[in-house]
Order: sequence, then C-alpha cells, then structure tokens
Amino acid sequence: MHHLGLTRSSRKLDHLLQTPNTFIRTPLPGATGVEFVVHAAPQLGARFTQMTAEFAKDGTLGPAPAQRFIYVLEGELQLTANGKEYRLVMGGFAFLPQGTVHTVRAVAQSRAAMIEKPYEPLAGIEILGTQIVIDNEAAVVPVALMGDEGLRVRSLMPDGPAYDFAVNTMTYDPGAALSMVEIHVMEHGLLMLEGGGIYRLGDAWYPVEAGDFIWMGPYCPQWFGALGKSPAKYLIYKDWCRHPLGK
Repeated sequence: MHHLGLTRSSRKLDHLLQTPNTFIRTPLPGATGVEFVVHAAPQLGARFTQMTAEFAKDGTLGPAPAQRFIYVLEGELQLTANGKEYRLVMGGFAFLPQGTVHTVRAVAQSRAAMIEKPYEPLAGIEILGTQIVIDNEAAVVPVALMGDEGLRVRSLMPDGPAYDFAVNTMTYDPGAALSMVEIHVMEHGLLMLEGGGIYRLGDAWYPVEAGDFIWMGPYCPQWFGALGKSPAKYLIYKDWCRHPLGK
C-alpha cells in the first residue's frame, strides 16, 4: 500500500534520510546473484558510495573500483583475498585496500553493508601501506564516548595516516544522547542497526529506527538521542585524516 505518498524519507541539500519503504534495488556490473540498494553516491553529492548488498545463496561480488569495507548484517560470506580464505558471519567485517584482488561469495542468503571510497594518498609523506583488516565487531573493545558509559564506540578501522576513512559502531543505552550538536568538515554515511531515536539533521528533527540510512554532508548540524526500552545502535562512516585542501 502506498499510504498516499507518505514516508519518513527526506532529502535536503545537506542531508538525506532514506527509509526502507523508499529503497530501490538495482544490479551492478560484475556482481552475480546480488541486488544493491545504493544509499549514497557522487550523484547525491557524497565523495564515497554506501550500499546494502543483498545476496542470494552463492551470489558473488565483482571487483572493487576503490577501497572496499564490508560489514555483514545477516547470513555468511566467504572472502578470498591474497590467497587466504575467511568466513564472515553477522558482525564480521573486512577492509580491502584499493587494488586488493579478492572475491566474495555468499554461503547462504545474506545482507551486507558495503562502503567504497577512492584512496587519497598523502603527497610527500612516506607511510606504511594500508593493510587488509578482517575481524568481528564483537571482538572490538568498546570505548565510552567522552566518558559517557551509556554511549559506546567500537572502531572497526585502524587509525593512522595510512587510512583515509573511519568506520565505527555506536551503541546508545535508552535515553543516552550526544553531548553536543556537531558541525564539522567530515561527511557521514549512517545505517541504523538496532533500536531508534531522534536525529537532528540541519534544522529538522527526524524519528529514526533500525533499517534507516542517513547521509550527512560536510557542516550539516547533527545530533542523536536514543528513545525506547532497548539500546540504539548504528554503523557510521566518515572521511578522516586528510587535509581539506587535498594535500
């Protein structure tokens, strides 16, 4: 039912709230048995892509045109990279540096969040190259954000000058909230994983829940508070550790 065109989805110049009732699936070149919901892309104004990949059993991904980060939402994926084989189950994730030869196959019907970003090298600075990262979120030690034990961050990407973006999960106990309205140069891609709450984006306040996607452009005012009786949790991307002038 179309509900007379009603949706919580909203598109503004500096942000997008995309709810599941507005998702459109599309195939992409090189992938077999996989449909994609493309949430953020350059056509939106983003400098990265974020997608939900929906795999049929034995569905496979094509090669990555850029750095690739994969986070398993449900099911199981088999990743082969640099001659080694890995199994990724729910909460498992992988970072594959640009140019890494790899294959991804679904062992069972699966869904995964996928982020791709062209790598930005640091001119004139000798650094160790980026490395493949394979892990599970459950094995990452949470850190209280600004000392607030009700708001916990798990960093899924290594830190340091070799890496030009970050991916975290953030978990809020019921009633927990960011301590300030943030306004900054980084952009975000955010997928709600559990629970819900209220997100301020620009000058608007939106109810959000598991399954929603949010894109926040640079300098978009942003704030979140968790509502309900269970924790709220999201997966969030940001560009990182690069000068705004691209130097």
